[in-house]
Amino acid sequence: MLKKTIVILALLAIVFSAFMVTGTPTRAQNKPLKIALSLPDLAFPFFVNMVKQVQDEATKLGDVTIIVMDGQGKTDKQTADLESVIAQKYDGLLVSPITVDAMQPAVQEVVDAKIPVVTIDRNVSNVKTLAHVGADNVKGGELQGELIMKMFPNGAKIFNLQGTPGASPAIDRNKGLHNVLDPVKDKYKIIFEQTANFNRDNGLSVTEAGLNANDVPDVISCANDDMALGAIEALKAKNLVGKVAVIGFDALPEALLAIKNGQQTGTVEQFPGGQSRTALDLIVDYLRNNKSPEKHDNYLTPAMITKDNLNDAERIAEIEAPATMAATMAPTMAATK
Repeated sequence: MLKKTIVILALLAIVFSAFMVTGTPTRAQNKPLKIALSLPDLAFPFFVNMVKQVQDEATKLGDVTIIVMDGQGKTDKQTADLESVIAQKYDGLLVSPITVDAMQPAVQEVVDAKIPVVTIDRNVSNVKTLAHVGADNVKGGELQGELIMKMFPNGAKIFNLQGTPGASPAIDRNKGLHNVLDPVKDKYKIIFEQTANFNRDNGLSVTEAGLNANDVPDVISCANDDMALGAIEALKAKNLVGKVAVIGFDALPEALLAIKNGQQTGTVEQFPGGQSRTALDLIVDYLRNNKSPEKHDNYLTPAMITKDNLNDAERIAEIEAPATMAATMAPTMAATK
């Protein structure tokens, strides 16, 4: 009897010790969570893929419900979405702010409501969030510049199609491109530079305007693949496909297919799947285990994808599956009708 009592007491001591170390019962570590995912605009395939990646990771983690919020490219819509995160007392927020400054007040309100926030892909200014996960967009822009110099060692005339003004990826990618080309601007001349708002239709119209007002460039550098694909359409109309290099950013399946077919020269892979999974892992670890990220800024190193290393792209399998790619592109096609 005494021996049985000792065993029971020992077991109780182990359970009590585990409780004291974690501060919560073991089952609390797997408590159900409701996390908002607020994205700038689901008309963009890049963000549609991000939704899928976050939802897949949530399934792996278990008991994590993801509520997707579409900013529709409007700061007032994304602001209202973030206000609902507070009102409905979500456990956490993953957000890709439309711009670094315009969304600052709304993100700050969520932080002030004691709801942990992780920014993903796009950052926000002057808010103490839990963490940021993204690609090194400056490095990505530098990769575009380096490829231009490699392809045209004797110099080149360049069109530069920039992203949405005020969006952190647009700012950083443009900075990276200029970091490389500005010191050699006597040889590498940016003869046309204008925003196309990360939008395919704008990529088409802006490229058309540039071609009508300038000499034919050697290369068109674009801050995302949607603009690059729009630029390719403009080149088709003037029978210039294959005669002008086109470099994009994001490694969308449609862009990978264009590279495979020789219509696009390259694209910067920023691993959105890795960004998405890492962001969700960080916020869930914080909510369940009270574990703060080791560092605030978590950057994935981008890579330049060309025909030579096409298989290194994160979404390469999708260009072999047309039905999958069509489903991924559906929100974009619906939005442009």
